[in-house]
Amino acid sequence: MHYEEPKWLTWAKQMQALAQQGLSYTKDKYELERYAQLRDLSVEIMQHYTEAGEEKIRDLFASERGYQTPKVDVRGAILREDKILLVHESIDNRWAMPGGWADVGLSIRDNIKKEAKEEAGMIVDPYKLVGVFDWTKNVRKPFPYSIYKTVMLCRPEEWDFHKNIETLGADFFSRDRLPELSSGRTTESLINLCFEARENKNYVPIVD
Repeated sequence: MHYEEPKWLTWAKQMQALAQQGLSYTKDKYELERYAQLRDLSVEIMQHYTEAGEEKIRDLFASERGYQTPKVDVRGAILREDKILLVHESIDNRWAMPGGWADVGLSIRDNIKKEAKEEAGMIVDPYKLVGVFDWTKNVRKPFPYSIYKTVMLCRPEEWDFHKNIETLGADFFSRDRLPELSSGRTTESLINLCFEARENKNYVPIVD
């Protein structure tokens, strides 16, 4: 089910995109000042209505140059029988599929393998696409930037978890006994879709 984001959020994102392009391409000092003011206003709106905080908003939403594009988030769905591997996120004390922002220079598969190893201590083989989701339309949570979430099924190989700065633990959970999920990263409906992708040989990946 897709949700329509609030109008204020759409407008703030459009303001930021226009400001970013203007700051990147204009040479006129007066125009640069006006675009900087427009960007500051978009950040103020985001800070007021979201939980991201000014520092994170400026880092991820208002510090880029050039044409603005969506952030790419990758997640590995590691299933074992009727359970899924989740990691305990230190940032909000909730649980999610291992993953994060995609790194430049790595493929989608390599990014998922990297995240699974770093966050869950799991060596995996990503083998099937679950979907590419416009995440801002899949959760009722205001994000200050657009997110494309790419999810793949992964075969687990070796597992040796070590506590790290991002995750406090990792464990397998059945669908009827899920812990409190970090909804900005993983939802129950997404987890159910991962099981459907594994069980249905004719499954067609979802692309929003």
